[in-house]
Amino acid sequence: MTKRNRRFTWGLAILMLAAGAVYAMGMMHNGGMSRPGMMMNNMARHRFGMMGGIPEPYRGMRNPLPASKAVIDEGKRLYRANCSVCHGEQGYGDGPAAKGLKPPPANIHRFMQMRMMARDSYLIWTLSEGGKQFGSAMPAFKESLSEEERWKIVRFLRTW
Repeated sequence: MTKRNRRFTWGLAILMLAAGAVYAMGMMHNGGMSRPGMMMNNMARHRFGMMGGIPEPYRGMRNPLPASKAVIDEGKRLYRANCSVCHGEQGYGDGPAAKGLKPPPANIHRFMQMRMMARDSYLIWTLSEGGKQFGSAMPAFKESLSEEERWKIVRFLRTW
């Protein structure tokens, strides 16, 4: 085998290992198996936010509410009432209504560890506009929840 062929073979092996790792990450959540590609199917919004920025009027928004116990508790209540049916109690995308949704609900618990989630503007945009533009069944909550209620959910999500 020539030196060039060995490099190609090693490169291909590394690429296959990396692809396998990405696939496995997409299937894993909370130490168990989930639907294949769950993580990858929910990256469209993340890519859009990273590449194109947060749309106006959400760009640069910051949560005006304090990170008090009362605000977080109310955010938890609102999350349970409006989000957990799809995203699950712990945000793993495994709620009772998640079955059959294509793409499946995002694993919010894992997403909260990503750099983009550090932006309040990204989270309020997601809650407000929902997932229609990304082919997701997530509803836009700007009509059913007040801005303050949506900010309370953001405060709760920050506890993960």
